[in-house]
Amino acid sequence: MAASSVSNSTQTAADTLRGSGLRLERGSRTIIDNISFGIASGQALILRGANGSGKTSLLRMLAGLTLPDAGVVLWNGEPLRALSATWRSVALYLGHNNALKDDFTAHENLADALSIDGISLEPSAQLEALEKVGLIDRRHVLARRLSQGQKRRIGLARLWLALSHAHHKPLWLLDEPTNALDSEGVLLFTELIGRHLGRGGIACIATHLALDIASRAKEMNLDSRIEVVR
Repeated sequence: MAASSVSNSTQTAADTLRGSGLRLERGSRTIIDNISFGIASGQALILRGANGSGKTSLLRMLAGLTLPDAGVVLWNGEPLRALSATWRSVALYLGHNNALKDDFTAHENLADALSIDGISLEPSAQLEALEKVGLIDRRHVLARRLSQGQKRRIGLARLWLALSHAHHKPLWLLDEPTNALDSEGVLLFTELIGRHLGRGGIACIATHLALDIASRAKEMNLDSRIEVVR
């Protein structure tokens, strides 16, 4: 496969995320082959591609959950492996699966996720987030009884609270965050991403949808390894 590269050398910013020569194999199959990219504060990288093209694997690599077989991920020029002790304070990862506990309510699942994110907030702030994303009337409902769209809105509440928290995490890694959301939910997600980028944040987003952030986004198609730099 051909090498892939996205970069913007003219922009200076407080934070940068770069991947160089990333490769991932699973048995005899190459999942990711020689992927390189670079994005800076205020920018998003949109990952496109069919199921199985490597979007989730790449995001997990950026989150530090999967180690590459070759290449390196750099945050502000430092290898990710050297930042493992502090990476949780930098990156917020929202996976393809909702990762909810069926026997927890919507509110309990949000509180549990915030604990994993290292964010400590009063219950009143959590309830405000649930109201913002349209779950306040479902806050006591067990996750197993929530629709897929309602489960995904718990992830939106995490993003909303991440923006409200004093220690705003600069890097968001989001895997199909709009799955099962209705048009209102997609609009809310787009608003949250816009606010995050406006504050100098960086986002890597795997999605099949066209998001209204084109002026601040670069795209990488993992099917063909073609990049569109906007």
